[in-house]
Amino acid sequence: MEHPRRRVYGRRLGYRLRPARQALLERVLPRLRIDLPEDERAQLDVARLFTAPPADLWLEIGFGGGEHLAQQLRANPDVGIIGCEPFVQGVAALLSRLEADGTGDRARLFPDDGRLLLERLPDASIGRLFVLFPDPWPKKRHHKRRLIDAETLAGFARVLKDGAEFRWASDDRDYVAWTLERVAANGAFARQEISGGDAGLLRPVDWPETRYEQKARAAGRVPVFLRFLRIPR
Repeated sequence: MEHPRRRVYGRRLGYRLRPARQALLERVLPRLRIDLPEDERAQLDVARLFTAPPADLWLEIGFGGGEHLAQQLRANPDVGIIGCEPFVQGVAALLSRLEADGTGDRARLFPDDGRLLLERLPDASIGRLFVLFPDPWPKKRHHKRRLIDAETLAGFARVLKDGAEFRWASDDRDYVAWTLERVAANGAFARQEISGGDAGLLRPVDWPETRYEQKARAAGRVPVFLRFLRIPR
């Protein structure tokens, strides 16, 4: 069965990129970009993504400006990370960070809707998955646009290794409740408390802060950090 191409809501391109970042995009992105197999039934060969295969492969869907992904690469030198982000400014910002850190050899980018990539990843191929501060689409008529739904969670459960961690964060309490309800209905994940009785209000020390978290706190909103473990099959 063929799936229709996902629709990314909002703009893919905002302000015009500075010449240096535009040049970086043209020079580096082709080397790091993931292109899906032409056969729509074929899965991506993740073992061939990197010249030196990493000890583990992580995935971040919607990396924004890339500060979290870049910090995770710096802190975990044996890990490779796939980042998905459809918006050009975010991709260019991450490329700038990777260039400065010299960690681009362990990053691969999918500059499109991450669900398109998710469909093509092999079973049990991902050791950790991040979805941090996704757009909550607060209006009820827009809830269908939310990333977290039954189909996407089923995809997460399929690609995560047994015992792998799924990290999710939001400052929108309705989206928190929405996510907890759907993760529970999925049945493939066990919630893991970050520390006793914190109800997800504390960010772990190995979970770098993002600019979206900073904006939320500046606006007086309290972020919630959730961690789930993939229950062994």
